[in-house]
Amino acid sequence: MQIAGLLSSLALAALLAGCANGPVPASPDASAALATLLAESDEAALRRNPIDALYRGDLRFAGEHGDYLSDAHLDAERRAAQQDLARLAAIDRSALAPAERLAYDTFAWQRQTDLTDLAPAFKSFRVRLPINHYDGWHLFFPDLSSGEGAAPYRTPKDYADGLSRIDGYVGWLGQAEVRLAEGAALGIVQPRFVAEKMVQQFDEMARQGPDDSPFYGPVRRLPADFTAAQKEQIARDYAAAVHDRLAPAFARMRDYLRDGYLPATRSSVGLSALPGGADWYRRLVAENTTTALTPEAIHQLGLDEVARIRREMEVVRAQTGFAGTLSEFQELMRSDPRFRPASPEWLKQGYEAIGRQVDATLDTQFAHRPKTPLLIRPTPAYQERSAAAASYESGSADATRPGTFFFNTHDLASRTTFGMQTLYLHEAVPGHHFQTSLAQENEALPKLLRFGGNTAYAEGWALYAESLGADLGLFTDPVQRYGHLDDEMLRAMRLVVDTGLHLMGWTRKQAIDYLLANSAMNRTDATAEVERYIVNPGQALAYKIGQITLRRLRNEAETGLGPKFDVRAFHDQVLGTGALPMAVLEAKINAWIAAGGPPSY
Repeated sequence: MQIAGLLSSLALAALLAGCANGPVPASPDASAALATLLAESDEAALRRNPIDALYRGDLRFAGEHGDYLSDAHLDAERRAAQQDLARLAAIDRSALAPAERLAYDTFAWQRQTDLTDLAPAFKSFRVRLPINHYDGWHLFFPDLSSGEGAAPYRTPKDYADGLSRIDGYVGWLGQAEVRLAEGAALGIVQPRFVAEKMVQQFDEMARQGPDDSPFYGPVRRLPADFTAAQKEQIARDYAAAVHDRLAPAFARMRDYLRDGYLPATRSSVGLSALPGGADWYRRLVAENTTTALTPEAIHQLGLDEVARIRREMEVVRAQTGFAGTLSEFQELMRSDPRFRPASPEWLKQGYEAIGRQVDATLDTQFAHRPKTPLLIRPTPAYQERSAAAASYESGSADATRPGTFFFNTHDLASRTTFGMQTLYLHEAVPGHHFQTSLAQENEALPKLLRFGGNTAYAEGWALYAESLGADLGLFTDPVQRYGHLDDEMLRAMRLVVDTGLHLMGWTRKQAIDYLLANSAMNRTDATAEVERYIVNPGQALAYKIGQITLRRLRNEAETGLGPKFDVRAFHDQVLGTGALPMAVLEAKINAWIAAGGPPSY
């Protein structure tokens, strides 16, 4: 191996070892082999998945879209996972530094997960349900291409690459239609209401011209240093793409969904109603939680958590002086105009004020902050009808593109304000913005740990971050404290509702009614939540499972380290090596406790 590569691998070993505070009995050969494998696997993955590279700010493949749904692509992904696992097995794990094994174990988990998902029994679900109304590629790609997303539009080449990606996207839409038709022939289809919403989405997109198409957004933001001729040509090219390529492709998908797919859809909503669906759901539970917990155990855990949080809500209700029942208090919170935002601008200013308050106290909980700035803006109009109340989009690894906290202003009269502090902590700071940015800015980490992820870690951290509100000077008002409990209740209810829908035969109405009975959610939000669980099975379980794991690890660290416990060092340990599966993170924290705790990175 080249000397530079060997030094890089040894630097990685030293960095990771420092995070665990353990000795460094690493073999240079094993370290070099692991570093080489991780680097080569990552590079090959970017070539197979060029949009991933674009999202990192790597523009080498910026003109490529990738097909993602073809048999050739899936076969290449399967072969790559098999080859990576074979190479990993040849590396002597015992010869690695203790913390360097974090990368080894995370890579093993990720590649085995990828390989299992591509097994014939599960591939049908992955590829034959390629889009839904909530988070399909048909919604993601317009945002990417809007001039406000991850794709840069600074040079003439950037604009040429954007047009080239549109061609690939049109081809992808054709592949998605083929996969949907295959699913319909096999009985692997979306519920009817999902298809109806997608028909509406594609109808709206098919009718968009340059004035309202997100794909024309880059033209509205042409750099001032472009010549007049360049600007005129780009405007013509993008208008033609909207009229001649995108609108017909959207219309074709709309017509297929309406005329070909809708008749094949189902009235049921759970995965267990599909052939092989129950097994697929169990697989998704394991993948999203990164644990061995069964759906049945998770359902009971959810029931227990709902009961515990209700007891805490009763305490807060009493603190407000409200004399009625908890249900009556929840109805008050749901309906009282005092808890409604006055306008989208009012919401924006409110979140900005929360951000300033959090920033002033962060140093008490965190030793490091990301360099990447944070933007706060409304959810794009073409996504808001089916989008969550808020979301986060990561910035670039070099911190030149900010992370973005989106807040949803659709049906503003149904939005409530008592959860604003908690929502900011989760989606922005110190939630997803810290979790994503601190990892990807850390160039000493292998790319697997900088850019990889799993839902239990990401959402577990964001939910754990909500619990830091009091330590960061928030939740002084009982109303906002109630909002915090109401949001935690939502995550507990997810354990009950997601498993109920997909394994226990719950109906859509039954799930909505359960959310309304146990929280101050309004019907609009409750409906959107349940419809999200229906199309994204298992994902909603990761929040509470990850948070419970993190809170348990913190409690164990506080007990084990006693007066040497430093919450800032603990947070460094959780965030300092990127997104780890729960079992790998637990081993890391246990090693840190055994070694006596701080220092940190």
